[in-house]
Amino acid sequence: MNIRRAYPIEAEFLTDLAVESEAYWGYDKKFLDAFRIIYRLSEDYIINNPTFVLEDDDKIIGFYSIVESSEGVILEYFYIDPSYIRKGYGKTLWDHLIEFCKNRGILEFDFVASDEAVPFYEKMGAIKVGETKSIVESDRRVNKMKMVVS
Repeated sequence: MNIRRAYPIEAEFLTDLAVESEAYWGYDKKFLDAFRIIYRLSEDYIINNPTFVLEDDDKIIGFYSIVESSEGVILEYFYIDPSYIRKGYGKTLWDHLIEFCKNRGILEFDFVASDEAVPFYEKMGAIKVGETKSIVESDRRVNKMKMVVS
């Protein structure tokens, strides 16, 4: 198993992986099509934001990315290939994320999560701090989460 910085040329592959990971939770085609447009990774995005992939036998099985700004840090992406969900890879990737944040001096970060993913994030130490309107579907609510890095 290896975790490394993502290459800009992997943007389309990582977008596909994010969509496949969302599809694991049973979302319909309309939702997934909108999700793909809104959460499409670009080469520029990968160049300008810390983005890491988890590989096993040279196959990318997950990735995460954060966005840093003057307003704080956001975990923008955290996705695992559906065939690897619930096998410990998410925890491995999360541990790397936390170590990266510690090394970077990041004390906390925020993110949104679907109801299905909340139990994983809570197990990793994140807390639910509220809800917000989904940018994918305006009538859908998503969970606002916070992780304090310790």
